[in-house]
Amino acid sequence: MTKSGQLWGGRFTEKPDETFAEFNDSFRFDRRLFAADVRASIAHANGLARAGVLTADEAAAITGGLVEMLAAADSGAAIFDGSDAEDVHSFIEGTLIAAIGDAGRKLHTGRSRNDQVATALRLWLRDEIDRIDDLICHLQSAMVSLAERHVSAVLPGYTHLQRAQPVMFAHWCLAYFEMLKRDRDRLADARKRVNILPLGSGALAGTGFPVDRAAVAGELGFDGVSANSLDGVSDRDFAVEFSSACSLIMVHLSRLAEDLIIYCSNEFGFVSLSDAVSSGSSLMPQKKNPDALELLRGKAGRVFGHQTALLAMIKGLPLAYNKDMQEDKEAVFDTADTVNISLRAAAIVLDNTTVNEERTREAATAGYLNATELADYLVKKGVPFRTAHETVGRAVLYAISRGRELHELDPGELREFSDEIGDDVSDALDLGAALSAKGTIGGTAPDRVAEALRAARRYLEQ
Repeated sequence: MTKSGQLWGGRFTEKPDETFAEFNDSFRFDRRLFAADVRASIAHANGLARAGVLTADEAAAITGGLVEMLAAADSGAAIFDGSDAEDVHSFIEGTLIAAIGDAGRKLHTGRSRNDQVATALRLWLRDEIDRIDDLICHLQSAMVSLAERHVSAVLPGYTHLQRAQPVMFAHWCLAYFEMLKRDRDRLADARKRVNILPLGSGALAGTGFPVDRAAVAGELGFDGVSANSLDGVSDRDFAVEFSSACSLIMVHLSRLAEDLIIYCSNEFGFVSLSDAVSSGSSLMPQKKNPDALELLRGKAGRVFGHQTALLAMIKGLPLAYNKDMQEDKEAVFDTADTVNISLRAAAIVLDNTTVNEERTREAATAGYLNATELADYLVKKGVPFRTAHETVGRAVLYAISRGRELHELDPGELREFSDEIGDDVSDALDLGAALSAKGTIGGTAPDRVAEALRAARRYLEQ
């Protein structure tokens, strides 16, 4: 270790240029890997001891020093202040040497910063995935609670942002619940590939010391070890995969935000947000803006940008490690931070959302949303669907010309369009009947939705 805190320098005769040193420095952001790197270093020291590379006393001194360092950081001590280390890894080693002497100089035996960094990042990311998974569960719970608070509410469903068919509001909530379930599945799948130990790959060729990599992996909770040393240190596809899963989380949060932004507008008036998740205007006193939702929508683009940056960073790299990979950390860190705060904010928004059930029901009965029910009614009378579709289209045109809804026309008027229409047509056009008719699995019939809500609760309790 050089006096400047570098892990290299023996073959160098000149000091690094100050601008280059600043450009090369990553300590300002990769210190977030401190705890993960210390944990990995303890496991590495234990592996060296089992291999006979370290004596029992040396291993005890190293692990003891690392544990003390971790405890100092956990206590809030300003251990990073005044350091001239170029990265967190050199900081840890330098601090250890200062604390325990020459035994600390043996810690880096059999490893490179290449496999060291990859290991620390995977450890850190594994913990972040677990935290994000917990937050998704919390958001799902908030979504189910919102649905349960308004279990009888009805909402117009939309296609092309035009009223289409009525649905239960809880059905709308559960659509996002299902999206979030898939987000959890993707994260869990990505975690499997994150949870592979690269330590022992060395710089690129493996290690010349008989370290039991499987034992080190077991100590750190990894599922296995990397099968190829070149691959172990040179790819960041696990970071891209994490970023991809996070991008889809943000897609779903952004779509949720967009729906609620529209629904809380005066033009819709379907939901209202409490003051806790809204803000006002510096000029217009009457304004109450859905800023929390707009930020959710905006932060999605931020995460997408990080994914693009990661892909661009690795796309042209020759094997094995290249300094370009230093650029992975800020993208991964900020992605995790952004998704974390976004999930927490989304749950708080749902907790502070109220549905205007009278308004949503009124909207669900206007705009000819029961036209499909009328077509289905004719089909059940033996009319071919395409014929029924055309017939109902003419009936809708008639109703529009009269300024009335389909259910406001009497059976006699509707019979002008088809002899198959009887007096029972009024029952078929009723809102409740339209909802109850959608009783297949996954449909919006109240009984099906109640069943889906119970299933959602069971899922969350697992």
